[in-house]
Amino acid sequence: MGEKDSETAPIWGKTRQRESNNNNNIHPMDLESSSLSGQQRSLNRSRSSYEERGRGVKEFRSWFPWLIPCFVVANVVVFVITMYVNNCPKKSGDCFADFLGRFSFQNTRENPLLGPSSLTLQTMGGLDVKKVVKGDEGWRLLSCNWLHGGVVHLLVNMLTLLFIGIRMEREFGFIRIGLLYLISGFGGSILSALFLRSNISVGASGAVFGLLGGMLSEIFINWTIYSNKVVTIITLVIIVAVNLGLGVLPGVDNFAHIGGFATGFLLGFVLLIRPHYGWINQRNAPGAKPHRFKMYQGILWTVSLLLLVAGFIVGLISLFNNVDGNEHCSWCHYLSCIPTSKWSCNREPASCTRSQSGNQLSMTCLRNGKSASYILPNPSDSRINSLCVQLCR
Repeated sequence: MGEKDSETAPIWGKTRQRESNNNNNIHPMDLESSSLSGQQRSLNRSRSSYEERGRGVKEFRSWFPWLIPCFVVANVVVFVITMYVNNCPKKSGDCFADFLGRFSFQNTRENPLLGPSSLTLQTMGGLDVKKVVKGDEGWRLLSCNWLHGGVVHLLVNMLTLLFIGIRMEREFGFIRIGLLYLISGFGGSILSALFLRSNISVGASGAVFGLLGGMLSEIFINWTIYSNKVVTIITLVIIVAVNLGLGVLPGVDNFAHIGGFATGFLLGFVLLIRPHYGWINQRNAPGAKPHRFKMYQGILWTVSLLLLVAGFIVGLISLFNNVDGNEHCSWCHYLSCIPTSKWSCNREPASCTRSQSGNQLSMTCLRNGKSASYILPNPSDSRINSLCVQLCR
């Protein structure tokens, strides 16, 4: 399913090009500087690519990308449903973009990303560590990857997913890229739950970072097929470093990014391995043939699989035994937020005391000591939570 016969191209960089005058084996040669005739050059251009030589080998099929667009549609649909459930006009009253009616956003003081309330995200399956550990709701480690904090959050993740994911799915197929995406998101959720203990965490960022990690490890595991490896690696490392650097800003779950990237990097060695150049070059030649994979590929595949399994086992056991990662790593919190004079990294959820006297609601934020009174007869829990969040900012 999803397979097609057209030639595929590598995700990053150029593949090595070789051709022989006498047989079907490919030998090193710079096509631009060779003295072959025009007819031979034409033959080279149509048959010399690594992928062309890999026709008939399952690792070199070209696929029609349909799964990644389905993931994008699913994320958008879930966000629309979340906004429908949020129903800001009825549950909160103080909304942004009122003309959207039931789909209007929470006040930007409460949610600057143009989205629902934290209470709605929790209801819809956001990552709440207490509910995962004490409420036996482990499914939140998966469901949180399909939720987003707002339109801005959704757009950034989905545009990145389309840009990276479609090309990867075209190259490696929907099964491998689907597994890479889903397992990376799960890995990001586990690391997030171990270190961000009090916040509601949502978003597909961990899964998207997993695709970036897979792209990087794919270069290493398939080292022999690329000609401009160093430039490609430097480019990818810069992209990842910049995005992880932005993750130290307040309100960003960088642990999900790091966990997703690490999971995707290791998983890329396992899922995206391809036969080395020499095997493709000589697979149809008579006589003895080299092994399908080089020794270093086998070592990377084995070590990565063992590290993945060990990481998931240790992470899940620690999580469900209510281990707080910050107690074992005093500096790790700086990986997700670095405090400055411009912002605070206090991630404690908004918590307020309240008292109702007639139509007057009095609230005091326990985080900063601010107090306020509101004229609200019989306010809903969602409205009270919204006011508390705004008061504690």
